[in-house]
Amino acid sequence: MPEVTNYLQYLTNRIESIVDKLFQGNSLYLVRLNKQEMIAMLVELFEKFTSEEMHAITDDDLTERINSILVLEAVSGTLNDLTPEQIAIFDAAVEGK
Repeated sequence: MPEVTNYLQYLTNRIESIVDKLFQGNSLYLVRLNKQEMIAMLVELFEKFTSEEMHAITDDDLTERINSILVLEAVSGTLNDLTPEQIAIFDAAVEGK
C-alpha cells in the first residue's frame, strides 16, 4: 500500500508542477478552468498508467499531453455561452457562407 501512496504523491506532484506552469502562461485557463479540479481530474486519468510507464514519459511529452487536455476542457462548452445571433454567425462561418 505505501507504494501506491508514494506513486500517487509522485504523480500528483508531477502533474501539479506542470499545471502550475501552464496556468501561469495562459489567461484562458485562469478564466475558464479550476486549477485544483483539473489537477484532480488529470491525476485520476494518469493514475491508470503504471509507475514505469509514467517514468518513461518525458516532462515535455507529459506537458504536451496535459496542455492538450486543458485546451479541450477550456474550450468545451464555449458554444453554450454564445447568443443565438453569435451561433448563427458561427454556423455561417463553419458552412463557408
